[in-house]
Parts: sequence; C-alpha cells; structure tokens
Amino acid sequence: MAILEAKDRLFWEENGYVVIPEAVPSKHLAATRATIGDFLEIDSDDPETWYTDPARRFGFVEMYHHQALWNNRQHPRVYRTFAELWGEERLWVSFDRTNMTPPERPDRPHGFHEPPIHWDFNASLYPDQLFMQGVLYLTDTDENQGGFQCVPGFHRRFHEWVRTQPTDRDPGRPNLEGLTLKSVPGRAGDLIIWHSLLPHGNSRNQADRPRWSQYILMFPAKEDDEPLRQERIRMWQERMTPPGFPGDPRGWEKRNCPPADLTPLGRCLLGLDRWE
Repeated sequence: MAILEAKDRLFWEENGYVVIPEAVPSKHLAATRATIGDFLEIDSDDPETWYTDPARRFGFVEMYHHQALWNNRQHPRVYRTFAELWGEERLWVSFDRTNMTPPERPDRPHGFHEPPIHWDFNASLYPDQLFMQGVLYLTDTDENQGGFQCVPGFHRRFHEWVRTQPTDRDPGRPNLEGLTLKSVPGRAGDLIIWHSLLPHGNSRNQADRPRWSQYILMFPAKEDDEPLRQERIRMWQERMTPPGFPGDPRGWEKRNCPPADLTPLGRCLLGLDRWE
C-alpha cells in the first residue's frame, strides 16, 4: 500500500516538502529521546540540566550509530516514503545526527551555534539534480519550538532567483530579501522530507519545552562504488564520525554501543547487503 496519496504528491511538487504522520511507532520515539538524554547526561524533566554543558547542548547532538537511531532509519514506513519520492527502491541511508534544542531564556538566548537559513550543498553546482533531506519529530513540535523552517516552493524558483543574485554570493546561504520563511509544526512521529533546493534551517525555540528530533536522509545506493560501500560498513562497525561532522570527543558511542542490529532492510540501507 502506497504511503503517499495524490494530495501528498501535489503538495510535494508545489511546496518542495511533505509531512508524513506516524512514520515510526511511539515506542521508537520514546527510546530515541531517552538515548539522546543519556548521551547528553541530562534529565529531560529538569530544565536546569539542559544548559550545564554548552559543548554538548547547543542543538545538534553528535551521535550517529545508536540502535535507537537505526530502528527509525530501517523502519519500513520511513524507507517506503523515500522510495516513493525517489521512484527508486535501491537506497542507502545517511548516518545523520539528532537534535535537542532547549528553549531560549534570558541567560541562554538564541545562539546554540546552529546555522542560519542555508543549503547543505552548493546549489548552483547541481541545480537540476534532486537531493532530499528529512527530519523526524520525536515530540509534538509547535511553530515556536525550534523546529524545521523553509521557503516553500523555492525549488521551482531557483533558476529565476539565481539570475538576480550577485556572482560572488554565498553559495550556501541565500539572501532572504523577498523570500518568505515558513515554520512547519508537527506531531510526534511526523517525518518531514524536503527538496534540498529549499533554503531551510532550524527556527528559534521560544517555547517552554525542548525540541527533540532525528535527521534521516536517503539517496540512491552507490553499489558500484566499492570503497565507499566498505567505508560505510566500517563506520557502522566502529561507530565512526561521518565525514563533515564534528563528532563527540568523549567517544560515547564507541564506549557504550555495539554495532546496531540491522534488519534485512537495514542491511541493504547500510550497504552491508546488496539490493537484489
């Protein structure tokens, strides 16, 4: 049974993002939140613990390989959604991180080193190539709670817009003049997938509760690239920091987590097994 209905596909085409409700079971969400709390050494019910160590409590949480994260990555409903959007069954999943953004308060204003509205690649180099990204809301997330925001529909306007920009523009951060940002609220378990040409970022958490989420990205498998496949397997086995991420200097996952158990689907999403 298809995940995406006709209205979902129309919304995706028009806006460049889509929200999939109940993408994973609630028990997965609770386990992931508990894992993030353990990693950060905080009490999720005690606000005073959310701010004690800025090095690990600025929003992005540098954990990548825990079983709880893999349980969400390899959940069939998550995979099926990406497969339907890609029109491709043979996918790999990223080793992406999580997010716990505490609310702003007078002695902790916005400034958890999260980037402004941005692209995660140089959009000018690949303007016609499809990339997708995703975030799973681990709790109900209101518009003012630090969740995902984007410029809807920008993927259809990029070519027209870029002709109006100076040649020395920052390729990773758009000039937002004339662009309208939209914060996307959601329920616990909602999976938001967006077209990577959308300027996007995390909004400010001006609520009274933290924002909890996990980033999940899937892309067509590169099974012909054997060195890359072996590197992915090694990162899973050794709980390594993926390229481009700062990592955790404590090595918490290496010390506390064995390699995640993978389902047959998860083994293919990693690259451990090849798609048939």
